[in-house]
Amino acid sequence: MVLRRKLAVGTAVAALSALALPAQADTATYPPGRITVDVVGVNGSGCPQGTASVAAASDNTSFTVTYSNYLAQAGAGSSGTDFRKNCQLALQIHVPQGFTYAIARADYRGFAHLQRGAYGQERANYYFQGMAQTARTAHQFNGPYSDNWQASDQTDYADLVFAPCGEERNLNVNTELRVYPGSSSPQSLSFMSMDSTDGSVSTVYHFAWKECPGV
Repeated sequence: MVLRRKLAVGTAVAALSALALPAQADTATYPPGRITVDVVGVNGSGCPQGTASVAAASDNTSFTVTYSNYLAQAGAGSSGTDFRKNCQLALQIHVPQGFTYAIARADYRGFAHLQRGAYGQERANYYFQGMAQTARTAHQFNGPYSDNWQASDQTDYADLVFAPCGEERNLNVNTELRVYPGSSSPQSLSFMSMDSTDGSVSTVYHFAWKECPGV
């Protein structure tokens, strides 16, 4: 399923400067104007059509992904495939001329109800089209647990992977939820969602910026 739409409104931006290795990074310097984010691909059981939305922050520090139907469950009433849900997003992030970006930190949030003996996992990775994938991180939550959950992945500065200057490549964002019944009663239900009970939180991806040389 392919989806194409503009998810942030701002001034048009030009292409990045001629292909070159980025200059020294300054993560405290943000580009002028407004970045925009286009969703060009959506796939996965955790984000059926129309249930995932993306928006760029007005200060160019981050973008958010909000899900409305991302839930994995195990136990009473669950099918054999309900224990695992995933979502793969392909994003085109348009940035002002002369700048490039990396993902410095990702904050994942949701709600979990896990019976005693059950456990849930949140897994994620992200990478630029045509480049090596980042390592898939995993965060585990053990029952009994019934509350909002949060997990963060932060990349050391030396390990940041920046989009190549002068090229427009999709940023691929992959997430996954898993719930295992473990030693809990088969008649009890455990679940984990990538959102919250009140819908007020989102997954947030934080940018690190640097200027391209020759600007």
